[in-house]
Amino acid sequence: MRDRGMPVEPETTGETTWESTRETVRRAARLSRLPVVLALSASALLSAVGPARAADIPDYQAALDLVRSADVHNAVCRFLGTPLPGSGSDAVVAVPDAADPCAGLPAFTLKDPLAVNEPSPGFVAGTVPPLPTEAVRLNHLVSSLGEAVGDRTATVLLAPTEGGGWHLAGVRDGDSDAVYAGKASLGALVFTEPQIRGWYQLKLTTVEPLNDQARAGLDGRPAVSLTDYQKLLKARYADKQPDSEYDTRGLSSGYGTGDRPAEPASGTPLLAGGSIAALALTGAAVVLGRIRHRRRTSGNA
Repeated sequence: MRDRGMPVEPETTGETTWESTRETVRRAARLSRLPVVLALSASALLSAVGPARAADIPDYQAALDLVRSADVHNAVCRFLGTPLPGSGSDAVVAVPDAADPCAGLPAFTLKDPLAVNEPSPGFVAGTVPPLPTEAVRLNHLVSSLGEAVGDRTATVLLAPTEGGGWHLAGVRDGDSDAVYAGKASLGALVFTEPQIRGWYQLKLTTVEPLNDQARAGLDGRPAVSLTDYQKLLKARYADKQPDSEYDTRGLSSGYGTGDRPAEPASGTPLLAGGSIAALALTGAAVVLGRIRHRRRTSGNA
């Protein structure tokens, strides 16, 4: 029984309260589903690209045209026609200029370019969330020989050109990068941690190793969450980002702490020795230099 001395609230009050409660529940449900929606959206993004296009490669037709061009073909011929420096040698020598660098070599083709993805600086530094769309970014492209020439394999590296397009960065001995980059499939994005020569695949928000170096990088675990992988990278490299002391001292460029060697005349091809023999072209040699340094110092990074 109602107290006659108390004001009676309108009968709609209970209905209004129920509507407010129902809206609060709906909002909470939407918020609780947000991480799942983000993850599923990222998965759909990864699944929307084909195996050969594991990342959204800009100006892909330009990259295709470049690997099929006479200039790239001749660069590969110069590499294949020059004896490799001895094992363990860090010698850098100029490649002899031949009128027809392909003379005496069997015909060969180059495969379509593949994306080489690496962890993004923001992901390594921990300044972006551990989401697939933030974790990795396209670094460069690789294109390997269709088949070995004699007992030699080689990989062409394409670097992005400022303003759009691609340019030849160099030619390198071996094809392991292209092999791993080619493992990208629907729903899985392949990327590399170049400092340790590790290759991984990203499935939704799970990182799985593809080689022994990657397994060691995950402390032997068969898989980790993207969040845990970000923590590992931050611990390893957060103090080695661009403009850090590690970078400004030249340690990330492949030239050590001393003065950098003088660059040769424009267009002069160089054959660099070491564990990754490479034909570097002036103006793009830094791409190869960084990769060679990362692999030589993988135990110190």
